[in-house]
Amino acid sequence: MVRGGQDNRGRVRLVEIGGAEVSSDDPQGGAETWARVKRRLRAELGEDVFASWFARLEMDAVADGCARLSVPTRFLKSWIEAHYAERVFAVYKAEAPSLERISIGVRGTIVRDGAGAPKRGSDLPRLVIGEAGGATGPARAETKLPVPPGGGREERTEFGEVNGAPLDPRLTFESFVLGRSNALAHAAGDRVAQHQSNQPLYNPLFLHAGVGLGKTHLLHAIGHEARRGGRRVIYLTADRFMYGFVASLKAQTSLAFKERLRGIDLLIIDDVQFIQGKSIQQEFGHTLNALIDAGRQIVVAADRPPSDLESLDERVRSRLGGGLVVEIGALDEALRGSILSARVAAMKAAHPTFDVSAAVIAYVARAITANGRDLEGAVNRLLAHATLTGSAITVETAEEAIRDLVRNREPRRVKIEDIQKLVASRYNVSRSDILSERRTAAVVRPRQIAMYLSKVLTLRSLPEIGRRFGGRDHTTVLHAVRKIEKAIADDTSLSDEVELLKRMLQE
Repeated sequence: MVRGGQDNRGRVRLVEIGGAEVSSDDPQGGAETWARVKRRLRAELGEDVFASWFARLEMDAVADGCARLSVPTRFLKSWIEAHYAERVFAVYKAEAPSLERISIGVRGTIVRDGAGAPKRGSDLPRLVIGEAGGATGPARAETKLPVPPGGGREERTEFGEVNGAPLDPRLTFESFVLGRSNALAHAAGDRVAQHQSNQPLYNPLFLHAGVGLGKTHLLHAIGHEARRGGRRVIYLTADRFMYGFVASLKAQTSLAFKERLRGIDLLIIDDVQFIQGKSIQQEFGHTLNALIDAGRQIVVAADRPPSDLESLDERVRSRLGGGLVVEIGALDEALRGSILSARVAAMKAAHPTFDVSAAVIAYVARAITANGRDLEGAVNRLLAHATLTGSAITVETAEEAIRDLVRNREPRRVKIEDIQKLVASRYNVSRSDILSERRTAAVVRPRQIAMYLSKVLTLRSLPEIGRRFGGRDHTTVLHAVRKIEKAIADDTSLSDEVELLKRMLQE
């Protein structure tokens, strides 16, 4: 949608395109230019850096030669200011030569003027980067803190004080749907939450899973149950931990920050793979050591096992891997059906006329194989169809409603190195073992499975696969492929295991 507006002198200055205000005299086309800027940043910085720091950077407006950018948290703003502001300006300038400067602010921040009236978050002091070089403006004078994402109430996370993120009241053990892939993680989480001794059972408890498989649900459930038992709990995302630490350094209250963290009974940290920066990782490691040595419980979640968190310090990885490491596996069809039934029942409580047959649930469970979030999206689409059209939900209407969620696009490209790493982790051997000349049974079977997956999931030739497995001959690869094919036909458990590895590599 495009609409005009006037500045304080009555001139038409801005139009709104896709939610972003763009100057009407911007010859570069603000929204399209910003899309090109983000593509260049992604290409120059790499996918990992871009996803960590720039995925939520948005262009709010372009006016009078200035691009006004924003991020959702103070920490992201501070980090981009300190490490990437000049790079962002240079890339933007290359795409829009008429640009004179950029400014970076925080979205959704509550500040008040002298009369106590609320002001827009975009009125906050901003860091400004321009052609004169360096930063200008009072960006570092900010003292108000942003409203946390998804919350109407303000949650304080002040310098030297850590209150953590709120626990979602819906995410409890009672609402968690059990299945074969998550039973061990659920049992471990429940034991940790109810354990009252000063000698924790598993410390740390490390849960890892892909997106939408339930690890965050379990973290919140552990927090709720522990608080009901009277324990002092702090739940933090990696972003909040980093922001709290950096903020305490700026305010010179880092000692109070550390003491607050170390004075609790249970520390829960989600998405630990996003913790960045040498000093922050060192403090995270010191916090882990201090809490564990004091008999305090730690629960951590990530999207991969500790050994694969290559961006983390080796000592931190070792500490995280020293407790109980539990993987939450992919959702099998039976578990997907149970999750759908639970979601439909919850929806029916609020919408009594909402009715989904067992046949429709079975169809959706077969069609959507990715994760629990897509299953929840499917239930929302079915509800919308039922309430908006007033017609019954059949398999045919369900097929139409969830068409965008069915993963029928080309699977992601799989690399041989990824196969080797995953298989090594799955079978508790090292990648160097798989590439070595060792002939023990504990190494030979994983090596053959990795060769088989390389043949069926990549376009590499047998000689190329052999070279990537320590310079082996193509006949060795062919022998391994045929042996695993025969074993899969004879052994159902091995067949299931190989299928799981395929799904994990293709997601």
